[in-house]
Amino acid sequence: MTEKLVVEDLYKIFGPKPERAMELLRQGYDKNEIFARTGNTVGVREASFSVQEGEVFVIMGLSGSGKSTMVRMLNRLIEPSYGHVYLDGQDITQMSQSELIAMRRQDMSMVFQSFALLPHKTVAENAAFGLDVSGHSAAEQREKALRALEAVGLAPNADSYPDELSGGMKQRVGLARALATDPTILLMDEAFSALDPLIRTEMQDELLRLQQEHSRTVVFISHDLDEAMRIGDRIAIMEGGSVVQIGTPEEIVSNPANEYVRSFFYGVDVSQVYSAGDIADRRRVTVIQRPGMDLRSALGRIQNYAGDIGVIIDRNRRFQGLVSAESLTRAIRQSPGGDYPDAFLEGVRTVAADTSISDVLGMAAESEYPLVVVDEEGRYSGTISQSTLLLTLDRTQQA
Repeated sequence: MTEKLVVEDLYKIFGPKPERAMELLRQGYDKNEIFARTGNTVGVREASFSVQEGEVFVIMGLSGSGKSTMVRMLNRLIEPSYGHVYLDGQDITQMSQSELIAMRRQDMSMVFQSFALLPHKTVAENAAFGLDVSGHSAAEQREKALRALEAVGLAPNADSYPDELSGGMKQRVGLARALATDPTILLMDEAFSALDPLIRTEMQDELLRLQQEHSRTVVFISHDLDEAMRIGDRIAIMEGGSVVQIGTPEEIVSNPANEYVRSFFYGVDVSQVYSAGDIADRRRVTVIQRPGMDLRSALGRIQNYAGDIGVIIDRNRRFQGLVSAESLTRAIRQSPGGDYPDAFLEGVRTVAADTSISDVLGMAAESEYPLVVVDEEGRYSGTISQSTLLLTLDRTQQA
């Protein structure tokens, strides 16, 4: 994947003597000692990470962890004290004021927690605000604003005013305003946290839907674990101004870096985190369906590997069926020259690799045989047995 945004050794020190604070940081003093000695507050320290093109990268942490300071340094609403931020290889920290303004207008939009809509302007005019500031013609503003409002489901409300909208609709206008400039990267600073839980979930769904239709690079700030795990491709956990762990939700749940991270994920419903593809067992015997490989050969393979069930796939690894030593033996007795379908077990169920474990649990409980996991092309990815599920749930609860 292509690196869209690269943060390199980034610091933010608030106060009168950042150089002195930096010197103390290098000597190993913590932020509380530095504040006591210098009156400087260390907001972010030694942060390094990259965001891949097209991913939703969530930065989360407790209040005061530095996450909002971090996102505001990405577009220099807050000036970094030290370090670099690269967008498509260009160092934002070295941009002139005119270059910075152009970057904000063309490449990087931001959605805040507050709606910040102008009450005397219509929904369309609010959505077009960034285009207006950039000097686009009235016709172009209207066209792009309507397109953005269409994307968030508010085109019919284009000529309404903000006081006629619900909270969720107002936040959709804020999102449309950010989308109207067609940015390559979207910064979202706790954009949904002021909304009621139901509306918040709807907005998360809206963001995921927009990502499916037009994948953008999104940096999303949140203090809500469920939200981060629901929308994030990867999550960065911040503690005391430092990035302490970066990974997929599955990676962090399975291997928390420290007690702080572990406490975040304590009691998490792992069935909502893992997908079928994450826990699929790939160790079962596979037999490729091709000329020269008959039922007896398949039976021999299963018996040689001391297995009970074999997986029949074609040359392109597409799943064909499950067989057992018993079903193969029975098929051979009935028709020595028979083919694999004669031995396929009945009632075998397949699941997509991206199916959540919460959805898999019920299917596995009702199935006599292991579930077969396949990708979007029908290619075999592994199997899930009831014991696999139990081991996964038990292991993650002990992590």
